[in-house]
Amino acid sequence: MISHVFIGTNDHERASAFYALIMGELGWRRRHSEAPSHLVIWNPPESTRPLFVLGRPFDGNAADPGNGGMVALLAPDRATVDRTYAIAMAEGAICEGPPGLRPQYHAHYYGAYFRDLDGNKICIACHQAENS
Repeated sequence: MISHVFIGTNDHERASAFYALIMGELGWRRRHSEAPSHLVIWNPPESTRPLFVLGRPFDGNAADPGNGGMVALLAPDRATVDRTYAIAMAEGAICEGPPGLRPQYHAHYYGAYFRDLDGNKICIACHQAENS
């Protein structure tokens, strides 16, 4: 259903290093990098889609995260949510909600929220019951 998600950055090198850690923890692999257009692309190990694309906006203007938008990345278990959130915080992300259950979504929803180095809102979520 989803082809790709594009996240804008104003500091390509810094954002690439940040997301290399985040995507590595989630098990996504770096698929492609295009230096001329400053794109870095990751995909899940089990398929070629969806893609997570990091780059500078194509119109040449500054990246701006907008209000209300968020990208939620799926984690295989709650421990991965915890580790990924800890990596993000250690690398300079801003907390938008620490790891924990969010029963208002459903009984097993476990998520963590942060803003990346460019202010994009990211969620790391697991929908599985603990130890399942």
